[in-house]
Formats: sequence, structure tokens, C-alpha cells
Amino acid sequence: MLRINDTIAIEDWELSEQFVRASGPGGQNVNKVATAVELRFEAARSPNLPGPVKTRLKRLAGRRWTQDGALIIQCDETRSQARNRDIARKRLADLIEKALVAPKRRIATRPTLGSKKRRLKAKKVRGEVKAMRGRVDPTD
Repeated sequence: MLRINDTIAIEDWELSEQFVRASGPGGQNVNKVATAVELRFEAARSPNLPGPVKTRLKRLAGRRWTQDGALIIQCDETRSQARNRDIARKRLADLIEKALVAPKRRIATRPTLGSKKRRLKAKKVRGEVKAMRGRVDPTD
């Protein structure tokens, strides 16, 4: 069981891990041992996550979200399989925690009278500068 916070915990049946060969440092050991972890979380079918959290999680996951509603996290940072497994689970927990926070609604505000006047004055000055450009009349 993966505990996210006091109210949400991910059950073991929702997670599946697959170990594959990793690239990177390790010498001959890389060719023999499958140390990279591919953690699969069945997020769409999870009874522990509320609907709005699932939609935010899908948006945060991006390309890691599959067509059938699973979230796939890969980790091959270290040479140790157990360490990679812990890192992948930590990443999943962090992503779910981020999805738990509902974004604040933006409150529309009006520009102040002073800012409107400053904008119009700046436009007028700029227009006068541009009006002074052009051909010079030799009779003047």
C-alpha cells in the first residue's frame, strides 16, 4: 500500500511493476541485470481517487497517461533495482499530491482609472513622435 496523505492510499492491486534492462553506467552488470523500473498505476479505475483529482492527474501526467487510463512512470537513475523502485513510487506520490491541490479561481479585476489615463497618454505621445516622421518640406 502506498500512502499519499491521511485520506488517500493506493492499494497494491492498482500498481504493477516491470523491471527492464537500463542504459547508462554499470559496466557488464547492465547487460545482465534488469534494474530499470516501469511502474504502472491504474489511475482511471482507482476507487481511491476522486473524479476531479483524476482529471488533474491526467493533465499533469501528459504523455505518461495511456489510452486505457493508466499512468506509467519509468526510472533508471541508479544501478540498484530497489532504489529505482523507491524513486518511481515517490514520483507517483508527488504527482498525485500535486493533483490533489485544486487551482485557485482567478478573480477578474478592472484596470484603474490612472492606468487607463497613463496608457492613453503614452499612446498619444507615441503617435506624435510618429507623426513628426516623414518627408521634410523644403519650404518650411
